[in-house]
Amino acid sequence: MAKLKTSFFCQNCGSQYAKWQGQCNACKEWNTIVEEVIQKEEKTSWKPTSEIKKAPKPLKIAEIDSSQEVRLDTLDGELNRVLGGGIVPGSLILLGGEPGIGKSTLLLQISLKLPYKTLYVSGEESQKQIKMRAERITSKDDNCYILTETKTQNIFRQIQEIEPEIVIIDSIQTLHTDYIESTAGSISQIRECTAELIKFAKETNVPMILIGHITKDGTIAGPKILEHMVDTVLQFEGDRNHVYRILRSLKNRFGSTAELGIYEMQGSGLREVSNPSEILLSHREEELSGTAIASTLEGMRPLMIEIQALVSTAVYGTPQRSTTGYNAKRLNMLLAVLEKRAGFRLGTKDVFLNVTGGISVDDPAIDLAVVASILSSNEDIAVGKDVCFAGEVGLSGEIRPVNRVEQRIQEAEKLGFATIFVSKYNKISIKNSLIKIVLVSKIEEVVAHLFG
Repeated sequence: MAKLKTSFFCQNCGSQYAKWQGQCNACKEWNTIVEEVIQKEEKTSWKPTSEIKKAPKPLKIAEIDSSQEVRLDTLDGELNRVLGGGIVPGSLILLGGEPGIGKSTLLLQISLKLPYKTLYVSGEESQKQIKMRAERITSKDDNCYILTETKTQNIFRQIQEIEPEIVIIDSIQTLHTDYIESTAGSISQIRECTAELIKFAKETNVPMILIGHITKDGTIAGPKILEHMVDTVLQFEGDRNHVYRILRSLKNRFGSTAELGIYEMQGSGLREVSNPSEILLSHREEELSGTAIASTLEGMRPLMIEIQALVSTAVYGTPQRSTTGYNAKRLNMLLAVLEKRAGFRLGTKDVFLNVTGGISVDDPAIDLAVVASILSSNEDIAVGKDVCFAGEVGLSGEIRPVNRVEQRIQEAEKLGFATIFVSKYNKISIKNSLIKIVLVSKIEEVVAHLFG
């Protein structure tokens, strides 16, 4: 019998201590340090000993094969975009998100569509429950195998028999290994199980997708080293009051972290949204004051979003400043600029601002649309439905240039807008454009164009 060694781990940050103490020195949390027993014994590889490869030899960088790895197509345009073109063989992908947001539905839906032999391992649901969900998604596929197991040694045994091309684990917090004598979901179990999965993926060149739970703070549960160990970290987010879900890349060793994918939650699963600008714009027949369209960028993807503003007389003395999906401090700055530079008396009025669609935007290029919507509501004059804006507003009232303005103009033209307001200082090389480009340098010029 191997000797048992006792260690103490913080369940919040993963710091290890030789003895118990009330407060963690690293994260300053109280009563998060628990005792875990680690069994020290000779670890066997997930493979039989006869198949263990020889130790790798160092190579000169010029001798390494530089041929580009062929990515696996997921047949999901949004996921391919976020991953950078598909799944890289031998990579480990971690998908996190709130409970009920649709993580398991997304991966089950993808595993049913994949043209590759896929093993879906679930530690949270039975095979019958997964079958019910698969029937609701209404996808038929013979390449997907379902396994309900939480022990890593048994999972590797089934992998050797089935020999899948992609493995999906739901979720990493439910797995446990025989080499660690602690409960599933503990710091040491998550770290050890992830290390075994990484070793398997790198040696066999089989990609793995892991689902990770998150804490109440919105971070992935377990040690922070979990995010360092994997190749890609994806965040699946959305609002329960809206049907749209956003897939973001927080870390990607094989692609950009600036991409995002958008899905719509339906009764039959998640539907890809190929043109998100249409869902973020209201379809109204009559023109209403207080609305303006902004051309923004989420990563490499141009979006047209609608900004709504309501300006009314303050009733309770102190005016209210309320925002949804926009930085409240930046709103106060823009109101001060309008008061000082444009002469609008907004200091005694309530201002409410909303970004439609339930998304949050931090792109400074929507400043001009925010100003236009506020002035439109204050003057009770509607901005044309075919007018959009792309510009940053400075403290002196100047309209500053924004990056990739040509891509924003092309998106506005594609969606049928007739006019776009941009900074005079942007270098634009577009010729023969069907959209009218209005170049402005100060807020006063924007006011003159819109309201005479």
